[in-house]
Amino acid sequence: MDNELSRTVDALPGLVWTAFPDGRIEFVNRRWCEYTGLSVDQAAGEGWHTAFHPDDQPALLEAWRSVVASGEQGEAEARMRRFDGTYRWFACRASPMTDAAGEVVKWCGINSDIEDRKQTEAALRAQEQRFGLIVDSLPTRVVLFAPDGDVLHANRHTLEFAGVTLDELRAWKTNGLTHPDDRDAVLARFRASISSGEPYDAESRHRSADGVYRWFRVQGFPLRDNEKRIALWYFLQTDIDDRKRAEALLAGENRLLEMIATGQALPTVLDALCRLVEEIASDCVCRVTFQDTHGTACRHLGSPGLPKRFLPRSGARAASYDSGPLGMAVSLKAQVIVPDVASDVRWTRAWRERSLAHGLRSCWATPILSRTNEVLGTFTLFRSDAGNPTPLQHDLIAQLTHIASIAIERAHSIAARQEADERLRQSAALMAKVEQLSSSGSFCWCPQTGSITWSEQMYGIFGIEPGVPITLDMIAARFHPGDRLILDEMIERAQAGKDLEFEHRLLMPDGSVRHIHIQAHPTRDTQGGLDYIGAAQDMTERRESEGALLALRAELAHLSRVNSQGALTASIAHEINQPLAGIVTNASTGLRMLSAQPPNVEGALETVRRTIRDGHRASEAMARLRALFSKKAATTDAVDLVEATHEVIELLQCEVRNKRIVLHVKAADNLPPVTGDRIQLQQVVLSLLLNAIEAMSGVDERPRQMRVSIERDDGDCVRLAVTDSGVGIDPQHAAKLFDPFFTTTREDMGIGLSVSRRIIESHGGRLWASSNADPGATFTFSIPLATDRAAAAGQTVPTGRPARADAEQTERNP
Repeated sequence: MDNELSRTVDALPGLVWTAFPDGRIEFVNRRWCEYTGLSVDQAAGEGWHTAFHPDDQPALLEAWRSVVASGEQGEAEARMRRFDGTYRWFACRASPMTDAAGEVVKWCGINSDIEDRKQTEAALRAQEQRFGLIVDSLPTRVVLFAPDGDVLHANRHTLEFAGVTLDELRAWKTNGLTHPDDRDAVLARFRASISSGEPYDAESRHRSADGVYRWFRVQGFPLRDNEKRIALWYFLQTDIDDRKRAEALLAGENRLLEMIATGQALPTVLDALCRLVEEIASDCVCRVTFQDTHGTACRHLGSPGLPKRFLPRSGARAASYDSGPLGMAVSLKAQVIVPDVASDVRWTRAWRERSLAHGLRSCWATPILSRTNEVLGTFTLFRSDAGNPTPLQHDLIAQLTHIASIAIERAHSIAARQEADERLRQSAALMAKVEQLSSSGSFCWCPQTGSITWSEQMYGIFGIEPGVPITLDMIAARFHPGDRLILDEMIERAQAGKDLEFEHRLLMPDGSVRHIHIQAHPTRDTQGGLDYIGAAQDMTERRESEGALLALRAELAHLSRVNSQGALTASIAHEINQPLAGIVTNASTGLRMLSAQPPNVEGALETVRRTIRDGHRASEAMARLRALFSKKAATTDAVDLVEATHEVIELLQCEVRNKRIVLHVKAADNLPPVTGDRIQLQQVVLSLLLNAIEAMSGVDERPRQMRVSIERDDGDCVRLAVTDSGVGIDPQHAAKLFDPFFTTTREDMGIGLSVSRRIIESHGGRLWASSNADPGATFTFSIPLATDRAAAAGQTVPTGRPARADAEQTERNP
């Protein structure tokens, strides 16, 4: 190296060196040699390795090789040995010298002493460790935040309480560590403090590792540097859950006492008491029962947190020693603790299984005692985990049991004062109902006690001597046997507190039947008990009027059948004339045979047998006609719809042939019977067939075809369809087809389809019409199958002609 340049390099305040492009040391300045005690020759090549701490050499050499390979400047830190054996930290920096082509021709480097900086960093790390130990040792929760609000550090108490890592804590804004009800307010106030630099102070709930939220007072303060800039925020979280519970209990007690003083209903007070308990002891659910004035039964009054199915179905239950913890607490007048329901054998297995099935593992029942040591009710806490009550829970039970006794005793005194007013109110309500309704009576009924009060008119309606104490059994004795299920439904709705409105029949001692309409509305007495005030109206006259209306409708249906006789004249004549002609012919033949010499007795006997056969045929035809056009009352039987349909078709055979109609009948195999009146159903089939014949009377340009199909419908029904190739359905008349007295011809009265629909609907079915894709229309009805009860009553279905699903009966004009 040039002497002048060498002196310049030696004068630089640092350890300067150069290297060949491959990384071998070419030159070190005098300061480098003086510091390390090595000569230039000793440092040349790879000799400089010995000037660095053995522990740092691998990383330093790896970094140097990477720099040489990259051809770019680089830096590494390592400890260099001074000539006296002392190691100090140096920052080794290297930069390439390149030629015009960009190729590295030499490396220049300098090593700068950074020992003081390293010691300062070590001191800072040690200070941070000491600070961390101090923060972790503080008996409170501490969280450090960066000036922008990001979490920097949290002490051990904070992480252990929440059961999270530091990284999980950094997501505190969204991971549920803050109670959902407090989250928005906490975030708004936190951001305001971070933005303004003002201290943070708020109370909020935060989740512990076991998932329970506890109240904390959170205080945040900024830590500023010498230039008053915020270096970090430190937040302190002080557990105030016990204080908040005490405040909530005190406030809740004041609310309860105020409710009692203002005379609010006992169920409302005790429900609020249960909710207060469940708010303070969040791992418990509360139940309060009220002992009746006779001390024989407990009525459930409050338990908002208990499963509804766990509670008794009826309003009051007998309180006995072995009925459960509540009954034992009442009997002993002492607290009963059940730490583990599963292992406690003092009560029945059914009670244990019912409790465990609803997640109730422990139970603590306390009697509510009056000032005279009489049992007023029970105060019970349930938990989903096994265990005994904590001191907090013991205090809670003692305080709120006392308030419950105050509420119940006051309710007793209010009830006693209001009893006379209540009787007067009931009398006024009864009178109002009587005045409102004609031919009616009024009543008051308490389902829980069974008490029933009647007006005089009610006694008259039921035919019971006035003044006789009324019971449900007496009322049930008057119910018509066919309406006993209505009484059961009425009692069930009353137990549920629902409105009552029913119509039923009474069977009087003289055998007469009365129709009654009952309507009642539930009310609550001062103790929360359920009362019904209602009225009953005698509907017998109205039902008789409705019966007369039904008779008129039946007369109209009969008129519709009679009106069909004109269309059946030819068929009727054919059905009668054919067997009569046979009788005459057979009689003439018999005379000739007997007049012969010798008389043909055997042949005469055969003609007599044929005469008898034809007489029976005529008789059967008349019987079918009389049945179809009879006027007897409708009955409900199991009916073979296929057989009934064939009987109607036989009556129309002559009409079908005369009208040149091709008739196809198709019925599914083994169709079950339907429920209904055979004559009425045949009337519907007859009406549909005549309607189809009439629709095709003016059709000449295409074959006149009529199809009758009988098959199983969706569900428990049978469907019969009559399809014709007639004029179809006029869209303008489609909505009126089934209206009474609507007709499109002068000859028809317009009652056939209307009566048919009414008949089918009275059978629980439906009748409808639709246009075919081809010319014509289809009229269809569907009715339910016969019930098992109808079949069991002996209403058997006669066996008619078999109907095959894969074959058709076809009637053609000969």
